Amino acid sequence: MQSETEGGHKRAVMDMERGLIVGAVLIIVLMCAVSVAGIAQTPEVLDVSGKLRFHAESTFGPASIAITGVKAGYLQLTDSPTEWGQGGDGYSRRVGSSAASSGIRAVLAFGLDSALQQNPRYFRSGSTGFWSRTGHALRGTILTRTDSGGETLSTWRLGSAYGAAFISNQWYPDRLNTVRHGLVNGSIRLGFDLAKNVFAEFWPDIKRKISRRKP
Repeated sequence: MQSETEGGHKRAVMDMERGLIVGAVLIIVLMCAVSVAGIAQTPEVLDVSGKLRFHAESTFGPASIAITGVKAGYLQLTDSPTEWGQGGDGYSRRVGSSAASSGIRAVLAFGLDSALQQNPRYFRSGSTGFWSRTGHALRGTILTRTDSGGETLSTWRLGSAYGAAFISNQWYPDRLNTVRHGLVNGSIRLGFDLAKNVFAEFWPDIKRKISRRKP
């Protein structure tokens, strides 16, 4: 009976720790959204160097580096993948994996949006209403503007998310180097993109309200 109680307590502590780390990841994701919000709204067309700068700031900025460390910490806590072990070596492998995967996605995204003349920035909605603007953020995740001002399927986002996921599979243990694992990881990346777009949509309004409340 005592062992069952202790086991339940340990699981509760683990769940709490996981929740804290997930919360930290979400906060840092929102920080990433804020960090790129300034260049997300500029009306000028991005040339190749501008797109390179956009992806570099989105991937290698302080917030992105922080989220790599937190993500690795979550994987360490959940012992995923188990084959990488614990301790410093295990954490280093997880940090390296997360950083390499992010770098691969940045390279793929830059190559795709430059070649296909797609605009990687998020543009806020001009409408009002929470659901309308949230729907706009979802639309802005699936579709993207072109350099000519049109709108098309966000090939750069979809291709880089799933491409990086499947390439990253190559250094995972064989049991995780599967199509399912690649699809799940790619979809998680798109989920984080949606979260960033939603926050970028509402952050200027939130910031304005906070500023007004200051004495």
